[in-house]
Amino acid sequence: MAVVTMRYWAAAKEAAGVAEEKVAADTLAAALAAIRPSARLSAVLARSSFLIDGQPVGSRAAEAVTLADGAIIEVLPPFAGG
Repeated sequence: MAVVTMRYWAAAKEAAGVAEEKVAADTLAAALAAIRPSARLSAVLARSSFLIDGQPVGSRAAEAVTLADGAIIEVLPPFAGG
């Protein structure tokens, strides 16, 4: 099982209550389940995009995104502005 770092930005950081945390997961879906998000964080995650080691996840299903040990998952909620 890979140990990965979840990094939260903006509204995700506020909703999570921490800037980052480590979880054990082999897929993005498992990492999202492992953090046991509150209802507020779940709402933010539903609108967020994700980067894995700097690469966008895009429209791939979270179950299909595999994680390597030490991966960094950036949680990027929508940002206001232009």
